[in-house]
Amino acid sequence: MRRLHPALRAAALAAAVLLGACATPPERKPEPAATAPSAAQAAAEAEPERALQRGRLKPMPVRPLSIKTDCRFKDEVGYGGSAMLDVSYSEVRAFAATVDVPKRGSCKFELADFKQVLKEPHVELQARDGCTVRMWEQGEQVTVAFSECAKRCTRGTFEYVWPILVDRTSGQCT
Repeated sequence: MRRLHPALRAAALAAAVLLGACATPPERKPEPAATAPSAAQAAAEAEPERALQRGRLKPMPVRPLSIKTDCRFKDEVGYGGSAMLDVSYSEVRAFAATVDVPKRGSCKFELADFKQVLKEPHVELQARDGCTVRMWEQGEQVTVAFSECAKRCTRGTFEYVWPILVDRTSGQCT
């Protein structure tokens, strides 16, 4: 077998590298997901269970939501609002809320604009414009959260709206 001159060998190698760089790599089929979770994944999934066993966490009850309140709130910078709720066994009988954001504007929510679409694991109201109001129990508090509701607010206000928290025992809201 004949040996190539070193200069020719370098040129052939360079040509092969250049051709290889232009070539399309073969299609790779995605690897099937592993059936067994990784050790880190298994540990992360087991941690809440261990915390429950040690008594640090308590499971949230899945039970019908019942709360009745008519409250107002305002913080030291002027962020405030009101909530009127009457929910019995996850059936919303009455709902109205306002949120006032200083130097931005306000948002208003009325039950007449919404239809109840879910009772468990949380209460959910939806309006035709896409606004969704969700209510759920979290310890001694009931959370009333809003999503996709910019049309119910003064322009640029919704980005500053936080959920309303209602203390179940006192009926106070924040």
